[in-house]
Amino acid sequence: MTDAEKLLWLKIRAKQLKGIQFYRQKTIGNFIVDFYCPKANLIIEVDGGQHYIPEGKEKDRQRDRILEGMGLTVLRFSDREIFENGEAVLGEIWKYL
Repeated sequence: MTDAEKLLWLKIRAKQLKGIQFYRQKTIGNFIVDFYCPKANLIIEVDGGQHYIPEGKEKDRQRDRILEGMGLTVLRFSDREIFENGEAVLGEIWKYL
């Protein structure tokens, strides 16, 4: 896990948000997602720099479309958001639980 993923995991593991279970590095279809909450059909992705180049953005769009086609919601946060505004990130996740 990246440092940002570790930081987020410390806040969402062990049913800390609304008593709901999250899993990390979960395989869904042909993908491994950073975090998954089956009760809310929610995927959380933590994006580093490679996700912001044109080919990374397009790959993420295609992946998100496939996952959303499976009835899942995908939330993406940058490493920077997690480090600089972690409470807002948790607030956004809270809305989907």
